[in-house]
Amino acid sequence: MGFTVEKKATNVHWHEGEIKRTDRAAILGHKGATLWFTGLSGSGKSTVAVAVEKALAARGVLSYRLDGDNVRLGINANLGFSAEDRHENIRRVGEISKLFADAGTIVLSSFISPYIGDREKVRAIHEQGDLDFFEVFVDCSLESAEARDPKGLYKKARAGEIKGFTGIDDPYEAPGKAEIHLRSDQQSLEEEVEIVLKALEKAGIIPG
Repeated sequence: MGFTVEKKATNVHWHEGEIKRTDRAAILGHKGATLWFTGLSGSGKSTVAVAVEKALAARGVLSYRLDGDNVRLGINANLGFSAEDRHENIRRVGEISKLFADAGTIVLSSFISPYIGDREKVRAIHEQGDLDFFEVFVDCSLESAEARDPKGLYKKARAGEIKGFTGIDDPYEAPGKAEIHLRSDQQSLEEEVEIVLKALEKAGIIPG
């Protein structure tokens, strides 16, 4: 199960080097993995990812955040918010996350990624590469997310200035089997970070 894309390059093959994933893990002292933070706009995905990144750094664990806005400022600057562009946005980020995880980095990908199908395809990309993937559902009621509205996007969506806004006039398909389930409207940031770290320890990604 993968994303359907038109492959224009021909005669290309994956080149395997002599340094293996286990070698990189031995150098770093931990395994690589992708944590995919999904949730409504304003649910706290980026806030949790930033806090987890800081906590991992304090333990000497290498991580890197891939944030929705940051990626759209660069690699995905040519994509909009149509359904097709959203699919492609997530596909590209999934492939980038896979490369980082293979390099031994713990990837903290924070994207609304509203469609179950897209998230499952990102999961499949990692499973096919025998890489650890954790879906992190940053669960938050629409009312709480809208009350926060850090970017003023809900206000614009309600006013009709933004069309196809997730949670308002476009659906958010909540995960049914996320490896990590956070409730950002009920838990403190410290509690959320601790839950994430414990999950990584239990899976043997980072030392306890």
